[in-house]
Amino acid sequence: MPRLALFQPDIPQNTGTLIRMAACLGFPLDIVEPAAFDVSDRHFRRSGMDYLDRAAVTRHDSFAAFDIWRRAQGHRLVLAETDGATALPDFVFQPADIVLVGRESAGVTAEAREAAEVSLHIPMRPGLRSLNVALAAAIVMGEALRQTGAFPHRDG
Repeated sequence: MPRLALFQPDIPQNTGTLIRMAACLGFPLDIVEPAAFDVSDRHFRRSGMDYLDRAAVTRHDSFAAFDIWRRAQGHRLVLAETDGATALPDFVFQPADIVLVGRESAGVTAEAREAAEVSLHIPMRPGLRSLNVALAAAIVMGEALRQTGAFPHRDG
C-alpha cells in the first residue's frame, strides 16, 4: 500500500489533518523529523488528536535515517512538489511508493530532492503559487490509492 511521508512539518494542524486522513483511509504515515513542533504522542493527544490511535504513524529522526529505512524496505520515493517533473495525471503509482511532501515554509532539502526517484506536480491554473500541503497530499494520496486499489472497502 502507498505511504505518505511528511518532511519536517511546520504546521501542527496540517500534520493532524494528515494523520486523520491516514487513519480514515488506512495508509501508513511517516514523519521525518525534526518538526517545527512537538510530534510526540503526548502532544497530539493533548491537542485532541483522537485519530492517533487509529493511524499507523512512524517517526524518523532525520531524513538520512528515513532514506536508509525506506531503501532497505524497497520503497520508491515519489516527491510531490510544485515544480515536479511529471504531472500527477500522467504518473503511474506502485503499491510500495512513498509520497513525500515538504515543509509548508520551505519544501524539502537538496538531499531529499536528490534521493527521490520521481518528482511530480499537481497541474494548476497559471499564476497561482501552490496548494496547502494537506490538500496537495490528499489529492496525490487519493490518486495513489485509486490506482493501486488500496482504498478501504465498506463492510455491508
